[in-house]
Amino acid sequence: MSRSGGKKPPMVAERRYSQSAAPKSKPAQKKTRKPKASRPRRAASGSSWPVRLVTGLAGLIWRVVWGIGWRVGAVVAILVGLATLYFYAQLPPLEQLIDARTRGSVTMLDRDGKVFAWRGETFGGTITADTVSPHLKNAIVATEDKRFYRHLGVSPRGIASAIRINLAEGRGPLEGNGGSTITQQVAKLLCLGVAYDPATWKSEADYEADCRRGSLVRKIKEVPYSLALEAKYGKDDVLTLYINRAYLGAGARGFEAASQRYFGKSANEVSPSEAAMLAGLLKAPSYYAPTNDLGRAQDRAAVILGLMHDQGYLTDTQYAEARANPARLSQAAEARAGGYFADWVMESGPGFLTQDTTEDVIVRTTLDQRMQTAAEEALAFVFDTKVKEGSQAQAAIVVMSADGAVRAMVGGRKTKVSGAFNRATQALRQVGSTFKPFVYAAALDMGFTMNSVVEDAPITLYVKGSGEWSPQNYTKDFRGPITLTEALTNSINTATVRVSQWVGLEAVRQVAEHFGLASDLAAGPAVALGASESTLIEMTGAYAGILNGGSSVKPYGLTELRIQGDDTALMGQEGGMGERVISEEAARQLTYMMTQVIERGTGGRARLPDRDAAGKTGTTSDYRDAWFIGFTADYVAGVWMGNDDNSPLTGVTGGGLPAEIWHEVMLRINEGLPPAPLPMIRPEQLPAPAWAGQTQQSGGFAQQGQQPRRDPVESVLRDVLGAILGGGRN
Repeated sequence: MSRSGGKKPPMVAERRYSQSAAPKSKPAQKKTRKPKASRPRRAASGSSWPVRLVTGLAGLIWRVVWGIGWRVGAVVAILVGLATLYFYAQLPPLEQLIDARTRGSVTMLDRDGKVFAWRGETFGGTITADTVSPHLKNAIVATEDKRFYRHLGVSPRGIASAIRINLAEGRGPLEGNGGSTITQQVAKLLCLGVAYDPATWKSEADYEADCRRGSLVRKIKEVPYSLALEAKYGKDDVLTLYINRAYLGAGARGFEAASQRYFGKSANEVSPSEAAMLAGLLKAPSYYAPTNDLGRAQDRAAVILGLMHDQGYLTDTQYAEARANPARLSQAAEARAGGYFADWVMESGPGFLTQDTTEDVIVRTTLDQRMQTAAEEALAFVFDTKVKEGSQAQAAIVVMSADGAVRAMVGGRKTKVSGAFNRATQALRQVGSTFKPFVYAAALDMGFTMNSVVEDAPITLYVKGSGEWSPQNYTKDFRGPITLTEALTNSINTATVRVSQWVGLEAVRQVAEHFGLASDLAAGPAVALGASESTLIEMTGAYAGILNGGSSVKPYGLTELRIQGDDTALMGQEGGMGERVISEEAARQLTYMMTQVIERGTGGRARLPDRDAAGKTGTTSDYRDAWFIGFTADYVAGVWMGNDDNSPLTGVTGGGLPAEIWHEVMLRINEGLPPAPLPMIRPEQLPAPAWAGQTQQSGGFAQQGQQPRRDPVESVLRDVLGAILGGGRN
């Protein structure tokens, strides 16, 4: 028992330990299971090495790019800052940039002092962002740069949007839309500070075209220059530069000039619809100019009004009212009267004060806008009602007073023009029978009378170098002995040639030249039948000499020229009545003879219902030119018709369409004027008809007839003594 009792039973503690060890082994088992549970994660980690490689490379690239990028960005920012500071230092005071035109303008006033035309680049005067109409200011911002007051001069968003639009439309990123802010546009207007140099650019047009060229280098330079503009002047002054320097078509530089030109009012006073039309010009000044196409300009203005409404610049009521009442041109702008006349004045005035002026010039002229409109309407009426459709024939009209003051001028069928070929002043055309009055003027001044008789019969002259010349009458028949009045009334060629031979061709040439025909006159006896060439204004001026009693006339249109703002005129009238060419008695007889051309001769279609009129028809060989020139007691008017290529007209004579145009012109310009008699001598106031010459010829020249030639010196003495003693002639 002791032995068995001597065995020591296992200690409970050990049992507990072993039992407790078992639980400890469970965690060990768990440890052995953890790798199994984590094997997939280790496997995944082991298979993501490409991802880790890419991620690492991307991180490396990012760190490199960032390291380079912020350094490059810093360098660019420094360069832009330095360039901005450079341009800032170069910018002059604002006042020097408002009007930088190298040429001035010419503003033309009619005889009543009203503006009717402009030439050159007009600057209407300085206007600021503070004084301009708020509607115009808002229209400009809404159209050109709606974030103008929220950027520093350059709009990255606008540039990005423009690039996107250009690429979407298949253009290059910098072609088409440029995303330029108003400030960047001002930078272009200032040519990035590069002044105009005549040695570098052929013209100002080339200079401005170069300034607008959108190269990448220029775009880059625009950035610091625009920043400098805003830093130097501020938003409102930048806008002031824009509204004063922008070109807006028809020679208008700045919104003040454009507003005055198109609407006859200051840019301070424009309505929303007018402001929208002006702002619409910025896109394409010539294309959207209301003087070019009013309907197109109004459509563009409607788009601008929509932008103003969408951006809150116009209320619903204002928008509806503006759409319902689109802007319209002023009366002067709508008429665009006197384009040919204005061009003629510019050419006839001194170049340094007109075409090449560096100052703003005011020119007062003789133009009568009522008569100008009347002449244009008369021409249009005849061509619309009496000329076949598709005709290429042209016509010209000149209306003047007896002293040569030009009141109206039409240089072609298109009347709303400037700079066009002026058929009234530039076209040298054969004058035909309109020259014949000067032949009879020479004869009358030598002592023949309207009652003198001349033979209408065949005549043959020998012309040195050409042989025999036998002029024919238009009707191919002969009347025998007729008076000078009948010869001119019926435009008898043979009789006119005989008269020219009696008085001498040199005397005829002198009379014509002294009356103002400055062009070279034809040599030989054909000069009497109008073989010479002249312009319509010269011929009309010569007829004015007949109306005024026989004194020469130099047609003129300029009466005063002065620099804008000056009270003293630089020059006055150049032209008017000159020296006497024929006696007053001869001029009054000739006037009566010319009335008979209209009353019972070739000019019957020119007859006026309520007043005396005198004139002469003219038709050249092969119907290439047709003329009618005549006058009433108040005005002289000349009409020419022909083709620019000198091809024959179809059945047109001076007594036809030109006489009808003259008739329509005179009806309109004399409207409201009381009829006045023409100053003339009638046949019954003179001796009975007598032979003026004989048909006997010697060497191709007819001999002078029975009536004696008057000594010109004696004639002058008689006039002077008559005036002193009160016994002057009629």
